[in-house]
Amino acid sequence: MKKVLMLGGSIFQIPSIKTAKKMGLYVITCDNIINNPGHKFSDEYYNVSTTDKEAILVLANKLNIEGIICYASDPSATTAAFVCEKMGLPTSPYKSIKILSNKDLFRNFLRDNNFFVPQAKGYSSIHEAKNDFILFKTPVMVKPVDSSGSKGVSKVNNLEELEISIEIALKFSRVKRFIIEEYVNKFGYQIAGDGFSVEGELIFRCFANEHFDSNGKYPFVPIGESWPYVMSEKIQIKIHNEVQRLISLLKMKNNAYNFDIRIDSQENVYLMEVGPRNGGNFIPQVVKYATGIDMVEYTIKSALGEDCKDLRTSSINGFWACYMIHSDEAGILKDVFIEQELKEKNIIEFEMFSEIGDKVSSFSGSNGTIGFMILKFESSDEMLTKMDNMSEFINIKIAN
Repeated sequence: MKKVLMLGGSIFQIPSIKTAKKMGLYVITCDNIINNPGHKFSDEYYNVSTTDKEAILVLANKLNIEGIICYASDPSATTAAFVCEKMGLPTSPYKSIKILSNKDLFRNFLRDNNFFVPQAKGYSSIHEAKNDFILFKTPVMVKPVDSSGSKGVSKVNNLEELEISIEIALKFSRVKRFIIEEYVNKFGYQIAGDGFSVEGELIFRCFANEHFDSNGKYPFVPIGESWPYVMSEKIQIKIHNEVQRLISLLKMKNNAYNFDIRIDSQENVYLMEVGPRNGGNFIPQVVKYATGIDMVEYTIKSALGEDCKDLRTSSINGFWACYMIHSDEAGILKDVFIEQELKEKNIIEFEMFSEIGDKVSSFSGSNGTIGFMILKFESSDEMLTKMDNMSEFINIKIAN
Protein backbone atom coordinates (compact mmCIF):
# COMPACT_ATOMS: atom_id res chain seq x y z
CA MET A 1 0.00 0.00 0.00
CA LYS A 2 1.45 3.34 -1.08
CA LYS A 3 1.96 6.00 1.58
CA VAL A 4 1.03 9.63 0.96
CA LEU A 5 1.60 12.59 3.23
CA MET A 6 -1.21 15.16 3.30
CA LEU A 7 -0.09 18.61 4.43
CA GLY A 8 -2.98 19.81 6.57
CA GLY A 9 -6.21 18.49 7.95
CA SER A 10 -8.62 21.43 7.83
CA ILE A 11 -12.26 21.24 6.77
CA PHE A 12 -11.27 22.24 3.23
CA GLN A 13 -8.74 19.39 3.03
CA ILE A 14 -11.10 16.59 4.07
CA PRO A 15 -12.11 15.83 0.44
CA SER A 16 -8.50 15.05 -0.51
CA ILE A 17 -8.02 12.79 2.51
CA LYS A 18 -11.23 10.88 1.81
CA THR A 19 -10.40 10.55 -1.89
CA ALA A 20 -6.92 9.17 -1.14
CA LYS A 21 -8.46 6.59 1.18
CA LYS A 22 -10.94 5.56 -1.54
CA MET A 23 -7.98 5.13 -3.91
CA GLY A 24 -6.55 2.54 -1.52
CA LEU A 25 -3.69 4.68 -0.20
CA TYR A 26 -2.26 4.82 3.32
CA VAL A 27 -2.87 8.42 4.32
CA ILE A 28 -0.76 10.31 6.84
CA THR A 29 -1.77 13.86 7.78
CA CYS A 30 0.28 16.49 9.53
CA ASP A 31 -0.05 20.05 10.78
CA ASN A 32 0.24 21.85 14.11
CA ILE A 33 -3.51 21.85 14.87
CA ILE A 34 -4.28 18.58 16.62
CA ASN A 35 -8.04 19.16 16.60
CA ASN A 36 -8.34 19.77 12.85
CA PRO A 37 -11.25 17.61 11.66
CA GLY A 38 -9.42 15.98 8.75
CA HIS A 39 -7.11 13.97 10.96
CA LYS A 40 -9.87 11.59 12.04
CA PHE A 41 -10.11 10.35 8.44
CA SER A 42 -6.38 9.57 8.04
CA ASP A 43 -4.43 6.48 9.08
CA GLU A 44 -1.84 8.46 11.06
CA TYR A 45 -1.34 12.01 12.23
CA TYR A 46 1.83 13.91 13.17
CA ASN A 47 1.94 17.25 14.95
CA VAL A 48 4.37 19.03 12.60
CA SER A 49 3.80 22.46 11.07
CA THR A 50 3.21 22.30 7.32
CA THR A 51 5.35 25.41 6.83
CA ASP A 52 8.42 23.87 8.53
CA LYS A 53 10.14 22.52 5.43
CA GLU A 54 13.05 20.85 7.18
CA ALA A 55 10.82 19.13 9.76
CA ILE A 56 8.49 17.85 7.04
CA LEU A 57 11.51 16.55 5.10
CA VAL A 58 12.67 14.60 8.17
CA LEU A 59 9.16 13.21 8.68
CA ALA A 60 8.70 12.23 5.03
CA ASN A 61 12.06 10.41 4.94
CA LYS A 62 11.34 8.64 8.22
CA LEU A 63 7.95 7.40 6.96
CA ASN A 64 9.18 6.45 3.45
CA ILE A 65 6.55 8.64 1.84
CA GLU A 66 5.85 8.02 -1.87
CA GLY A 67 3.88 11.19 -2.56
CA ILE A 68 3.25 14.53 -0.86
CA ILE A 69 -0.02 16.36 -1.39
CA CYS A 70 -0.66 20.04 -0.75
CA TYR A 71 -4.39 20.49 -1.25
CA ALA A 72 -6.19 23.85 -1.04
CA SER A 73 -3.36 25.44 0.96
CA ASP A 74 -0.97 28.11 -0.32
CA PRO A 75 1.37 28.08 2.71
CA SER A 76 2.01 24.34 2.29
CA ALA A 77 2.75 24.48 -1.44
CA THR A 78 6.37 25.58 -1.09
CA THR A 79 6.95 22.95 1.60
CA ALA A 80 5.62 20.18 -0.64
CA ALA A 81 7.83 21.27 -3.57
CA PHE A 82 10.92 21.64 -1.35
CA VAL A 83 10.55 18.19 0.20
CA CYS A 84 9.69 16.50 -3.11
CA GLU A 85 12.78 17.97 -4.79
CA LYS A 86 14.98 16.76 -1.94
CA MET A 87 13.46 13.26 -2.05
CA GLY A 88 13.23 12.94 -5.83
CA LEU A 89 9.42 12.78 -5.77
CA PRO A 90 7.19 14.24 -8.52
CA THR A 91 6.92 18.04 -8.33
CA SER A 92 7.11 21.26 -10.25
CA PRO A 93 10.26 23.32 -9.53
CA TYR A 94 10.51 24.58 -5.96
CA LYS A 95 11.78 27.94 -7.23
CA SER A 96 8.67 28.35 -9.40
CA ILE A 97 6.26 27.29 -6.64
CA LYS A 98 7.93 29.84 -4.38
CA ILE A 99 7.31 32.61 -6.94
CA LEU A 100 3.63 31.68 -7.29
CA SER A 101 3.19 31.48 -3.52
CA ASN A 102 4.69 34.89 -2.71
CA LYS A 103 2.85 38.02 -3.89
CA ASP A 104 6.03 40.09 -3.84
CA LEU A 105 8.02 37.67 -5.99
CA PHE A 106 5.02 37.00 -8.25
CA ARG A 107 4.41 40.67 -9.08
CA ASN A 108 8.10 41.13 -9.89
CA PHE A 109 8.08 38.06 -12.13
CA LEU A 110 4.99 39.24 -14.00
CA ARG A 111 6.48 42.69 -14.54
CA ASP A 112 9.82 41.28 -15.71
CA ASN A 113 8.06 39.06 -18.24
CA ASN A 114 5.73 41.69 -19.74
CA PHE A 115 2.43 40.56 -18.25
CA PHE A 116 -0.19 43.15 -17.37
CA VAL A 117 0.44 43.89 -13.71
CA PRO A 118 -0.54 46.73 -11.35
CA GLN A 119 2.21 48.91 -10.00
CA ALA A 120 3.31 47.10 -6.86
CA LYS A 121 6.12 46.93 -4.34
CA GLY A 122 6.91 44.76 -1.35
CA TYR A 123 7.96 46.10 2.05
CA SER A 124 9.05 45.08 5.50
CA SER A 125 9.08 48.64 6.86
CA ILE A 126 5.95 50.68 7.56
CA HIS A 127 8.07 53.85 7.47
CA GLU A 128 9.41 53.07 3.98
CA ALA A 129 5.93 52.25 2.70
CA LYS A 130 4.52 55.54 4.02
CA ASN A 131 7.31 57.47 2.33
CA ASP A 132 6.58 55.69 -0.97
CA PHE A 133 2.81 56.06 -0.80
CA ILE A 134 2.83 59.18 -2.98
CA LEU A 135 4.22 57.05 -5.84
CA PHE A 136 1.01 55.00 -6.07
CA LYS A 137 -2.27 55.89 -7.72
CA THR A 138 -5.06 55.43 -5.17
CA PRO A 139 -6.87 53.36 -4.22
CA VAL A 140 -4.32 50.66 -3.44
CA MET A 141 -4.53 47.18 -1.96
CA VAL A 142 -2.40 46.19 1.02
CA LYS A 143 -1.77 42.47 1.40
CA PRO A 144 0.51 40.09 3.30
CA VAL A 145 2.93 38.62 0.74
CA ASP A 146 2.42 35.05 1.96
CA SER A 147 -1.12 34.67 3.27
CA SER A 148 -4.04 32.81 1.70
CA GLY A 149 -7.83 32.92 1.91
CA SER A 150 -7.86 36.74 1.56
CA LYS A 151 -6.66 37.13 5.16
CA GLY A 152 -5.17 40.52 6.03
CA VAL A 153 -6.24 42.24 2.79
CA SER A 154 -7.39 45.88 2.83
CA LYS A 155 -8.27 48.59 0.31
CA VAL A 156 -6.65 51.92 1.14
CA ASN A 157 -7.73 55.30 -0.20
CA ASN A 158 -5.36 57.67 1.61
CA LEU A 159 -2.26 57.88 3.75
CA GLU A 160 -4.28 58.06 6.97
CA GLU A 161 -5.67 54.54 6.35
CA LEU A 162 -2.32 53.04 5.37
CA GLU A 163 -0.66 52.28 8.71
CA ILE A 164 -3.57 50.37 10.25
CA SER A 165 -3.93 48.32 7.03
CA ILE A 166 -0.24 47.47 7.10
CA GLU A 167 -0.47 46.38 10.72
CA ILE A 168 -3.38 44.09 9.84
CA ALA A 169 -1.44 42.63 6.90
CA LEU A 170 1.65 41.96 9.00
CA LYS A 171 -0.42 39.97 11.50
CA PHE A 172 -1.10 37.44 8.73
CA SER A 173 2.41 37.29 7.28
CA ARG A 174 4.79 34.60 8.48
CA VAL A 175 7.76 36.47 6.96
CA LYS A 176 6.47 39.86 8.24
CA ARG A 177 6.36 41.39 4.80
CA PHE A 178 3.53 43.08 2.88
CA ILE A 179 2.83 44.40 -0.60
CA ILE A 180 1.18 47.59 -1.80
CA GLU A 181 -0.35 47.43 -5.27
CA GLU A 182 -2.61 49.70 -7.26
CA TYR A 183 -6.24 48.61 -7.48
CA VAL A 184 -7.28 46.95 -10.75
CA ASN A 185 -10.83 47.86 -11.77
CA LYS A 186 -12.44 44.70 -13.08
CA PHE A 187 -14.63 44.31 -16.15
CA GLY A 188 -17.36 41.81 -15.31
CA TYR A 189 -16.79 39.18 -12.65
CA GLN A 190 -13.38 38.38 -11.25
CA ILE A 191 -12.28 35.03 -12.64
CA ALA A 192 -11.94 32.13 -10.23
CA GLY A 193 -11.81 28.37 -10.79
CA ASP A 194 -9.17 25.69 -11.16
CA GLY A 195 -6.81 24.29 -13.77
CA PHE A 196 -4.28 21.50 -14.24
CA SER A 197 -1.10 21.18 -16.28
CA VAL A 198 0.53 17.98 -17.51
CA GLU A 199 4.16 18.23 -18.56
CA GLY A 200 3.78 22.00 -18.63
CA GLU A 201 0.64 22.13 -20.79
CA LEU A 202 -2.56 23.58 -19.35
CA ILE A 203 -4.78 20.71 -20.47
CA PHE A 204 -7.65 21.44 -18.07
CA ARG A 205 -9.29 24.70 -17.02
CA CYS A 206 -12.65 25.45 -15.48
CA PHE A 207 -13.10 29.20 -15.06
CA ALA A 208 -15.74 30.52 -12.68
CA ASN A 209 -17.36 33.81 -11.68
CA GLU A 210 -16.08 34.96 -8.28
CA HIS A 211 -18.67 36.50 -5.97
CA PHE A 212 -18.10 39.01 -3.17
CA ASP A 213 -20.39 40.78 -0.74
CA SER A 214 -19.70 44.31 -1.96
CA ASN A 215 -21.98 45.77 0.73
CA GLY A 216 -20.59 43.64 3.54
CA LYS A 217 -17.93 44.38 6.09
CA TYR A 218 -15.30 42.33 4.23
CA PRO A 219 -15.85 43.00 0.50
CA PHE A 220 -12.56 41.39 -0.61
CA VAL A 221 -13.17 37.90 0.81
CA PRO A 222 -14.87 35.64 -1.77
CA ILE A 223 -18.24 34.33 -0.61
CA GLY A 224 -18.55 31.86 -3.46
CA GLU A 225 -17.98 30.91 -7.07
CA SER A 226 -20.36 30.05 -9.92
CA TRP A 227 -20.10 28.16 -13.20
CA PRO A 228 -19.96 28.56 -16.13
CA TYR A 229 -17.94 31.76 -16.46
CA VAL A 230 -20.15 34.23 -18.29
CA MET A 231 -17.63 36.00 -20.54
CA SER A 232 -17.10 35.11 -24.20
CA GLU A 233 -15.02 32.18 -25.43
CA LYS A 234 -12.66 34.71 -27.03
CA ILE A 235 -11.87 36.21 -23.61
CA GLN A 236 -11.54 32.76 -22.05
CA ILE A 237 -8.99 31.74 -24.69
CA LYS A 238 -7.07 34.96 -24.04
CA ILE A 239 -6.98 34.17 -20.31
CA HIS A 240 -5.97 30.57 -21.04
CA ASN A 241 -3.06 31.74 -23.21
CA GLU A 242 -1.73 34.07 -20.53
CA VAL A 243 -1.90 31.32 -17.90
CA GLN A 244 -0.15 28.97 -20.33
CA ARG A 245 2.60 31.53 -20.94
CA LEU A 246 3.12 31.80 -17.18
CA ILE A 247 3.27 28.02 -16.77
CA SER A 248 5.78 27.70 -19.60
CA LEU A 249 8.05 30.46 -18.29
CA LEU A 250 8.07 28.86 -14.83
CA LYS A 251 8.75 25.39 -16.30
CA MET A 252 5.87 23.91 -14.36
CA LYS A 253 5.18 20.20 -14.76
CA ASN A 254 2.16 18.26 -13.49
CA ASN A 255 0.31 20.67 -11.22
CA ALA A 256 -3.08 21.88 -10.04
CA TYR A 257 -3.83 25.63 -10.07
CA ASN A 258 -6.34 27.94 -8.45
CA PHE A 259 -7.10 31.18 -10.27
CA ASP A 260 -7.84 34.76 -9.22
CA ILE A 261 -7.75 36.78 -12.42
CA ARG A 262 -9.16 40.13 -13.52
CA ILE A 263 -9.76 41.65 -16.93
CA ASP A 264 -10.13 45.38 -17.41
CA SER A 265 -12.41 47.30 -19.78
CA GLN A 266 -9.84 46.85 -22.58
CA GLU A 267 -9.91 43.07 -21.95
CA ASN A 268 -6.33 43.08 -20.67
CA VAL A 269 -5.65 40.04 -18.48
CA TYR A 270 -4.28 40.55 -14.96
CA LEU A 271 -3.11 37.36 -13.25
CA MET A 272 -3.79 38.46 -9.69
CA GLU A 273 -3.11 35.00 -8.22
CA VAL A 274 -2.27 31.65 -9.78
CA GLY A 275 -1.99 29.43 -6.73
CA PRO A 276 -0.04 26.19 -7.33
CA ARG A 277 -2.71 24.03 -5.69
CA ASN A 278 -6.38 23.11 -5.90
CA GLY A 279 -8.90 25.76 -4.89
CA GLY A 280 -10.49 26.06 -1.49
CA ASN A 281 -14.21 26.80 -1.02
CA PHE A 282 -14.88 23.24 -2.28
CA ILE A 283 -14.20 24.36 -5.85
CA PRO A 284 -13.00 20.91 -7.04
CA GLN A 285 -16.20 19.35 -5.70
CA VAL A 286 -18.37 21.72 -7.76
CA VAL A 287 -16.12 21.14 -10.79
CA LYS A 288 -16.86 17.41 -10.47
CA TYR A 289 -20.62 18.07 -10.43
CA ALA A 290 -20.32 20.44 -13.41
CA THR A 291 -17.93 18.44 -15.61
CA GLY A 292 -17.76 14.92 -14.18
CA ILE A 293 -13.99 15.30 -13.72
CA ASP A 294 -12.49 14.54 -10.30
CA MET A 295 -9.65 17.01 -9.91
CA VAL A 296 -8.81 15.69 -6.45
CA GLU A 297 -8.05 12.28 -7.87
CA TYR A 298 -5.82 13.74 -10.59
CA THR A 299 -3.93 15.77 -8.00
CA ILE A 300 -3.22 12.63 -5.97
CA LYS A 301 -2.25 10.62 -9.06
CA SER A 302 0.12 13.39 -10.07
CA ALA A 303 1.78 13.40 -6.63
CA LEU A 304 2.46 9.69 -7.06
CA GLY A 305 3.92 10.14 -10.54
CA GLU A 306 1.01 8.40 -12.26
CA ASP A 307 -0.10 9.21 -15.81
CA CYS A 308 -2.58 12.11 -16.05
CA LYS A 309 -2.46 12.62 -19.82
CA ASP A 310 -6.06 11.53 -20.32
CA LEU A 311 -7.30 14.70 -18.56
CA ARG A 312 -9.00 17.21 -20.85
CA THR A 313 -11.04 20.38 -20.45
CA SER A 314 -14.69 19.40 -20.42
CA SER A 315 -17.79 21.47 -21.10
CA ILE A 316 -19.94 22.43 -18.13
CA ASN A 317 -23.29 20.73 -17.81
CA GLY A 318 -25.77 23.03 -16.07
CA PHE A 319 -25.35 25.99 -13.72
CA TRP A 320 -23.53 25.44 -10.44
CA ALA A 321 -22.13 27.35 -7.47
CA CYS A 322 -20.54 27.03 -4.06
CA TYR A 323 -21.36 29.46 -1.28
CA MET A 324 -19.54 29.98 2.02
CA ILE A 325 -21.93 30.55 4.93
CA HIS A 326 -20.49 33.29 7.12
CA SER A 327 -21.11 36.17 9.49
CA ASP A 328 -19.77 39.71 9.24
CA GLU A 329 -19.73 39.88 13.02
CA ALA A 330 -18.00 37.68 15.59
CA GLY A 331 -20.08 36.31 18.45
CA ILE A 332 -22.30 33.41 19.45
CA LEU A 333 -24.19 31.67 16.64
CA LYS A 334 -27.89 31.89 17.49
CA ASP A 335 -29.65 30.83 14.29
CA VAL A 336 -29.15 30.09 10.59
CA PHE A 337 -32.23 30.79 8.48
CA ILE A 338 -32.30 29.57 4.87
CA GLU A 339 -35.19 30.56 2.64
CA GLN A 340 -37.39 27.60 1.68
CA GLU A 341 -37.15 28.14 -2.07
CA LEU A 342 -33.35 27.86 -1.94
CA LYS A 343 -33.60 24.66 0.12
CA GLU A 344 -36.10 22.98 -2.17
CA LYS A 345 -34.91 24.19 -5.54
CA ASN A 346 -31.16 24.83 -5.43
CA ILE A 347 -29.19 23.22 -2.59
CA ILE A 348 -27.40 20.00 -3.54
CA GLU A 349 -25.04 19.77 -0.56
CA PHE A 350 -25.20 21.64 2.73
CA GLU A 351 -23.02 21.37 5.82
CA MET A 352 -22.52 23.54 8.88
CA PHE A 353 -19.11 23.56 10.54
CA SER A 354 -20.38 25.49 13.54
CA GLU A 355 -23.34 24.58 15.72
CA ILE A 356 -25.91 26.81 17.39
CA GLY A 357 -24.28 28.17 20.54
CA ASP A 358 -20.74 28.04 19.13
CA LYS A 359 -18.50 31.08 19.14
CA VAL A 360 -17.82 32.12 15.54
CA SER A 361 -15.37 34.52 13.91
CA SER A 362 -16.15 37.34 11.53
CA PHE A 363 -15.58 36.64 7.83
CA SER A 364 -12.31 38.54 7.50
CA GLY A 365 -10.82 35.54 5.68
CA SER A 366 -11.75 32.05 4.54
CA ASN A 367 -11.00 30.80 8.07
CA GLY A 368 -14.24 32.55 9.11
CA THR A 369 -16.39 30.12 7.11
CA ILE A 370 -19.05 28.50 9.30
CA GLY A 371 -20.65 26.29 6.65
CA PHE A 372 -21.00 25.73 2.93
CA MET A 373 -23.51 24.96 0.21
CA ILE A 374 -23.21 23.52 -3.28
CA LEU A 375 -26.07 24.75 -5.44
CA LYS A 376 -27.59 24.00 -8.83
CA PHE A 377 -29.68 26.43 -10.87
CA GLU A 378 -31.98 26.33 -13.89
CA SER A 379 -30.33 29.22 -15.72
CA SER A 380 -27.40 31.61 -15.69
CA ASP A 381 -29.70 34.49 -14.75
CA GLU A 382 -31.06 32.61 -11.72
CA MET A 383 -27.54 31.62 -10.69
CA LEU A 384 -26.06 35.10 -10.87
CA THR A 385 -29.08 36.83 -9.34
CA LYS A 386 -29.17 34.53 -6.33
CA MET A 387 -25.41 34.43 -5.82
CA ASP A 388 -25.20 38.23 -5.96
CA ASN A 389 -28.09 38.62 -3.52
CA MET A 390 -27.61 35.67 -1.20
CA SER A 391 -28.28 37.80 1.88
CA GLU A 392 -31.93 37.78 0.79
CA PHE A 393 -32.00 33.99 1.11
CA ILE A 394 -29.76 33.38 4.15
CA ASN A 395 -29.91 35.13 7.52
CA ILE A 396 -27.24 34.50 10.15
CA LYS A 397 -28.15 35.63 13.66
CA ILE A 398 -25.29 36.38 16.05
CA ALA A 399 -25.36 37.35 19.72
CA ASN A 400 -22.52 39.29 21.27
